[in-house]
Amino acid sequence: MRVSYAPARWLPGPHLMTIFARLARGPAGLAPRRERWELDDGDFLDVDRHGEPGAPAVVILHGLEGSSRAPYVLRLVAACAARGLSSVAVNFRGCSGERNRLPRLYHSGETTDLDRVVARLVAERPGRPLGVAGFSLGGNVVAKWLGEGGERLPPEVRAGAVISVPFDLARCADAIDGSGGMARLYRARFLRTLRAKALDKTRRFEGLPFTAAEVRACDTFARFDDAVTSRLHGFAGARDYWTRCSSGRALPGLARPLLAIAAEDDPIVPRESLPLEVARHTPALRLETYPAGGHVGFVSGRPWRFEFFAEARAATFLDEALRR
Repeated sequence: MRVSYAPARWLPGPHLMTIFARLARGPAGLAPRRERWELDDGDFLDVDRHGEPGAPAVVILHGLEGSSRAPYVLRLVAACAARGLSSVAVNFRGCSGERNRLPRLYHSGETTDLDRVVARLVAERPGRPLGVAGFSLGGNVVAKWLGEGGERLPPEVRAGAVISVPFDLARCADAIDGSGGMARLYRARFLRTLRAKALDKTRRFEGLPFTAAEVRACDTFARFDDAVTSRLHGFAGARDYWTRCSSGRALPGLARPLLAIAAEDDPIVPRESLPLEVARHTPALRLETYPAGGHVGFVSGRPWRFEFFAEARAATFLDEALRR
């Protein structure tokens, strides 16, 4: 089931759509309130808050190696603000522009920090409606958290919305580790900063489960997740990490409405990884698939007046859910 979306004709193909959406500037005029939240494990989260404190709020999680100020996050912030919703854009550990304090980083299945954020917001204003939203890796975290939490989630959490989610991490890793030129481009972009962060850890901490030489040898996602992500966060290896952290396996447990927006031409999330069958048997999951849109793209309109469909669609869905 889906609503109407007309892809921008001047961005033919998924790669142009994906790259343009990533490079396009976010909305101007936003004035976030940056806050540092100290955590009980000695680390911290940096969050950007927008809007009126008493308004229904949306917690927003960015994608791999993004931040709270990524253009796609700011577009969702603006779309929420236009509907009278406040927002809390969260930076994963080490993604706010400042190194986190502990050896650990973040990963696709790390839901405990989202749990901390929601618990804090509930404690601040009991009864205030909350939504959760995420892009790509952040969307996987949101979907996994909602599915695993089920009926146990706080009643304040009313709904979620996710865009371009890697529901099956193994298949998505295979796609980005592919032999094509664009796959190599995406892979190089992400691994450049991931390796830099891991190398920084080897300089700052002793006794890590990987060496600098092993980090430098990581030229695919499979190798990085096998050598770094899995070892650093307690998994038996890349396959174990991918299996346990893929949100697709948690979706049958959903007890809150979840909108999932996906493009069938996504170069990072293959169509066969989408939870089409699960959506048929899970009333709480609204999976909207579109023939085109790329990865966190979904550009529409004309070159001199373009729009971003997915962010607007997610904001509308959340607004309706939080106002009920």
